[in-house]
Amino acid sequence: MALKTVLVLTSGFGEGHNAAAGNLAAALREKGVNAGVHDIFAEAYGRANGMARDLYLLVINHAPMIWGAVFFVLDRTSLAGGGMGVFGRAARLLGRMISRLQPDVIVSTYPGYGHLLDLIRRRNEAGDARLVTIVTDSLTVNSVWFRCGSDYFLVPNDSTAGAMSAAGVPSEKIRVTGFPVPLVFSEPDPRVTGPVYDVLFMVNSAHHLAAGVVASLIEIENIRLTVTVGRDAGLRRMLENIAKTSGKHIEIHGWTPDMPNLIRRSHLLISKAGGATVQEALAARTPMIITQIIPGQEEGNARLLIESGAGELATTPAAISDAVRRTFREGGRLYRERHAATGPLSHPNSARTAAAFLESLV
Repeated sequence: MALKTVLVLTSGFGEGHNAAAGNLAAALREKGVNAGVHDIFAEAYGRANGMARDLYLLVINHAPMIWGAVFFVLDRTSLAGGGMGVFGRAARLLGRMISRLQPDVIVSTYPGYGHLLDLIRRRNEAGDARLVTIVTDSLTVNSVWFRCGSDYFLVPNDSTAGAMSAAGVPSEKIRVTGFPVPLVFSEPDPRVTGPVYDVLFMVNSAHHLAAGVVASLIEIENIRLTVTVGRDAGLRRMLENIAKTSGKHIEIHGWTPDMPNLIRRSHLLISKAGGATVQEALAARTPMIITQIIPGQEEGNARLLIESGAGELATTPAAISDAVRRTFREGGRLYRERHAATGPLSHPNSARTAAAFLESLV
């Protein structure tokens, strides 16, 4: 029996969920599988879901300690699972979708869906499809992910598998497939190492630090600097003026779909410890300087990089520029060490690996 239909469930609450869902769907479609990606909460609640997402982003970017407290409560209590009854509209929508599509496998890249499916199963509306949960965090995995009836958990690395096993998840339910990254990461490495190194600075929420970071980085002689600013046109103009005043060249991008290739061509990535960002950097074997850690899920991503020797934490312009200088000093000795450290954590073909596992279920 061939795998025909997979229902992939995602959410806009965090970059990693949508990235994992889209990349897995691309790998499945490559095999001829009908893979539909749905954000059930967005489809069920529309504007209200959008407002909740905006509030979540506001909190993690401007009041991260509040989110840290929420993360702790969700991890230590049954609040998430016990409260799913309030999402009746989402449960009904998902139940109808399962009935219509008759998927062979349901894949969740967001922890809430496991509990929503438990609710649907209690109503005998879930069909016979197996649930596979793709965990998008490393090490600090909130128990909301696994306090549900998922048949399997696909995790990004061995350390996370060990952490989940220690938390009580049966080892036979855990598979290390890697975080599903874009298929382009499996292509040959485009980099040429030294004497000039490519550095990518992804500006995230700490826009107030961006000008200082760029001003300090352009003084480093043996790097080519690329900066991404998203849709912040004002920040882009500010950085262009810094470059013009200094007489130095900076490659600046707004929002771009070519981010995977920017990471692949870079020798060093400067960014926050987001799940998708960290895993794409590891897939590309690009060491990182971490500029920000959101309490909770991002703490594990940062620990993974730092404890493995594949990156370090630097949160001020001076500390960041000093870290870049040390990375490429002495002919790039530290860079080579950190590049080597990414090897055991790199899963460039992870989306296809996960897709192959789903095929094995039928």
